[in-house]
Amino acid sequence: MATNGDMFDEFLSQRGHRTEAPSWEQEYNKKQCPECSGLHDMSATQCSVCGWAP
Repeated sequence: MATNGDMFDEFLSQRGHRTEAPSWEQEYNKKQCPECSGLHDMSATQCSVCGWAP
């Protein structure tokens, strides 16, 4: 039986929304911030542009 959270996530994902926890994206050999698209070295732990952190 699906929980309410699972049903809500399914509802959102069917409409094009991301339901997993945000994480760094990768662009070639750089990390890319999912919030502002700023590029950083692979060792970055926080976005130096907008301050986002996973």
